[in-house]
Amino acid sequence: MIKKQNKSFFKQLALLVLLVVVSCNNQGFFNEYQSVESGWKKEDLKTFDFESLDTLSQRTAYINVRTNNEYPYSNLYLIVKMFPPEGTATVDTLQYQMANADGSMLGTGFTDIKEHKLVWRKNLNLKKQGVYKVEIEHAIRKVNEVKGDAVLNGITEIGLEVQ
Repeated sequence: MIKKQNKSFFKQLALLVLLVVVSCNNQGFFNEYQSVESGWKKEDLKTFDFESLDTLSQRTAYINVRTNNEYPYSNLYLIVKMFPPEGTATVDTLQYQMANADGSMLGTGFTDIKEHKLVWRKNLNLKKQGVYKVEIEHAIRKVNEVKGDAVLNGITEIGLEVQ
């Protein structure tokens, strides 16, 4: 009788652990990275496609950026375009602080690679079912220069996460 109770207890415990692990998964419904080789070139748009069938839920969208010690600026400017399945695209020009005043990089990580989870949109409502396309480009430029940097060094990966 005791062995049967122990088996039942362990089955219940395993089920509880599985439920906790699944419920604590914070990956969202879309999370993808794209590598950047030898600096992020101005014309290298990072494009992400994801499908949404849920038109009721509010979501939070993040732009995830991985940098190394070669990143030369204290901030990052991005232009983000979102193309819905139908209708007009939206365009956001964004600025993020990437480093402290002393030059040390913000973000998480113990090595020279830092991960920056940058909030793009809170309470994002995907009103149409279908495939959404997001394009991300950098808009970094030096002071008093209109053209901008042709290559942005120190960026190793760009990601999009929608939770």
